[in-house]
Amino acid sequence: MVEDLKMIYDEFKSANNKSIEHYEVELSKIRAGKASPAMLQSVMVDYYGSPTPLQQVANVSTLDARTITVQPWEKSLLDEIMRGIVNANLGFAPQNNGESLLISVPPLTEERRRDLVKRAKAESESAKVTVRNHRKEALDMVKSLKDDGLSEDMQKDAEGEIQNITNSFSNKIDELFSLKEKDIMTI
Repeated sequence: MVEDLKMIYDEFKSANNKSIEHYEVELSKIRAGKASPAMLQSVMVDYYGSPTPLQQVANVSTLDARTITVQPWEKSLLDEIMRGIVNANLGFAPQNNGESLLISVPPLTEERRRDLVKRAKAESESAKVTVRNHRKEALDMVKSLKDDGLSEDMQKDAEGEIQNITNSFSNKIDELFSLKEKDIMTI
């Protein structure tokens, strides 16, 4: 029984770690005013008929704090890359200079900063919902062990441990959100 509980805890922690990693990736997509190649991470380009991530068909880098450059490996892809960036709905207007694309990252307005904080908060809530779903699955596994002979005391202890793990992951999500909010609101 103890090994079964340990396995449930390990699976629960592992699933929640993956949720935290996903949350961090989603937060990295929310720009905080400084140009970053990660801003174009979600851009897909039509590369000879198949959707391909931008990073696989071009070099993406920052020229300065306000400018992203996209240097395609094949010049014929400039228009497709430009279309991919516009279709990604990131609010960027790439400039084509014949060799590469220059993307000027406009400074954020106060209203836009608040919108980004709301988006980050929504991602935070989504991550917490995922953690709570994992908690429900873990609690269901513990209940199924009760049918296999797990004592009530051990069940209560296991439920308490699962709740403690849930709280720690929830706190981690709150910390990440606070850091991102501070990053967004800092001018």
